[in-house]
Amino acid sequence: MDIETRETEDGRQSLFARIRRENEDGYEYWSARELARALGYGDYRNFLKVVEKARVACENSGYLVEDHFVDTTDMIATGKGAHRKVADIHLSRYACYLIVQNADPSKEVVALGQTYFAVQTQRQEQADEIAGLTETQKRLYLRDQLSTHNKQLADAANRAGVIKPVDFAIFQDHGYMGLYGEMKSREIHARKGLKPSQHILDHMGSTELAANLFRATQTEDKLRREGIQGKESANRTHYDVGRKVRQTIQELGGTLPEDLPSPDRSIQQLQREEKKRLDQGAQLPLLGEDENQHL
Repeated sequence: MDIETRETEDGRQSLFARIRRENEDGYEYWSARELARALGYGDYRNFLKVVEKARVACENSGYLVEDHFVDTTDMIATGKGAHRKVADIHLSRYACYLIVQNADPSKEVVALGQTYFAVQTQRQEQADEIAGLTETQKRLYLRDQLSTHNKQLADAANRAGVIKPVDFAIFQDHGYMGLYGEMKSREIHARKGLKPSQHILDHMGSTELAANLFRATQTEDKLRREGIQGKESANRTHYDVGRKVRQTIQELGGTLPEDLPSPDRSIQQLQREEKKRLDQGAQLPLLGEDENQHL
């Protein structure tokens, strides 16, 4: 099988993007042996223990293990033109995500892998969910998701010690600064030319909303998973996650969030139009009844 490593046009890729492969049918995968080296595992046998934990997690999640972990045999060069067969595993993006979640957390590169594969996996899940939707429908869907996950993030931050409203505002600013290149919410607000009563999240397109959704979900997950305690530690976590999401956008060649255009209509305007459409007997609403969009 002829397998090529995919490169981006400008060559700006992360470590994990560089070892991403595609088979002849166009399906992406990662080699377990290459991923082991990327994650700093000198002994492949030790890495296989992590893979087994990931297999169990995959099965417990209700997915078919064989769809995400494909045992195979590859040919490798051994010098002087000779080759030999070695056992390998072709891993899906989701398999890689499970592996980095079970890898040695003391390795800095593992933390980078957790961010990269979490973002990539979530991007694909959301892409599947909103495939075929218009930009307006995507904005309504993602804004609703972000409202829900911001409440969950607030709960996780509260458990970490972010109690007072002023402390939560500072915590939120740290996430924005990481994602927006040191810009706080008031600076983003000014850049968008918004009135004091207007919320920045209600004036974002679907791409910018998705980036903020990644930031919120991954920060919440990290706060809970690592049992982070203390306002300063929570703030640093939010900043670091935002910064790593920003780095991933850069590595993928995407437009940074502060450079994305603001839509002409706010979320509230879209909601009023949607309500009017429903009142006229159109199809079922895209969102549920809860339209609390203040988070």
